[in-house]
Amino acid sequence: MIKLKKRVFITGGFGQDGKIITKLLEKEKINLHIIAKSKKTIQKNKIYFIKSDLLDNKKIEKIFKKLKPDIVVHLASNNPSYNEDNYKLFYKNNLLAAKNIFYSTFKANKNAKFINCSSSQIFKKKSGTVSEKSKLLPTTDYTKFRIDSHKLMLEYKKKYKIQYSNVILFNHDSIFRNKKFIIPRIARAILEKKTKFLNEIIKSNISSDFSHAEDICIAIKKLMFSKLNLDTIILSSNKLTSLNKIILYIIKKNKLDIKVSYQKFTAKGLIGNNKLAKKELKWSTKKNIYHAANEIYQSYKNLSLKNTKNNY
Repeated sequence: MIKLKKRVFITGGFGQDGKIITKLLEKEKINLHIIAKSKKTIQKNKIYFIKSDLLDNKKIEKIFKKLKPDIVVHLASNNPSYNEDNYKLFYKNNLLAAKNIFYSTFKANKNAKFINCSSSQIFKKKSGTVSEKSKLLPTTDYTKFRIDSHKLMLEYKKKYKIQYSNVILFNHDSIFRNKKFIIPRIARAILEKKTKFLNEIIKSNISSDFSHAEDICIAIKKLMFSKLNLDTIILSSNKLTSLNKIILYIIKKNKLDIKVSYQKFTAKGLIGNNKLAKKELKWSTKKNIYHAANEIYQSYKNLSLKNTKNNY
């Protein structure tokens, strides 16, 4: 009997994590489908790009009914970045899209596996260490969406005995990170020698649990093809890193002549306990946020040099 290839669907495939996971899956014997708002439907390197708005429930249901997904990784959402205030933009549409993709998955295949990617912002604690059992608190419309979507998915899981896991992601970066987020903004500020912005960040004394995005995506891939059916799992570095140290690292690593008012502050922030992920997925981090930050800086530097050459 011929064993059919698993049908894997990824939403948000053109975002940072989607790009990395897609690359990690290139050599796997699967049928990979990326759902996006691209202008046209294309096929490339055995990867199928499907044009569809996740808010269009009828179209999503039709696609899934026809293709019957085995694994769905839901990455797509509008995420607030550093200093972004209008959180109300992130609730209604995000929740509706999550519900559409989730229910369509199990209408098409009750034996499918659904992985929902959430955010560390959902925790009640804002400093110290949290685990999968830590209390949640909806402090913004964005965190309310994250908590509400997980709640409805978990209730559905308990009622219908489906395969569903909520992956809580802490900060993670790579060269694919959207430029609106803090570390890409820092890298660009260093390249352009915007010391005023850098000093503002240093004065803000921001510390968090930062990881290299490739490490996080490797863990997601492991979860996708494992037999695990955990309700919740944290993916993080389990370390607290200061943005001040990241700024200093890039400057020193590249021997840059940039004067910033570097100060040592007491590091305070939220750390994700990743012991469950390490144990169950047999996973560990191989890189760190310093590697990621410098890679982002180098990518901006190379792009700047390329643009300069093209102007001559």
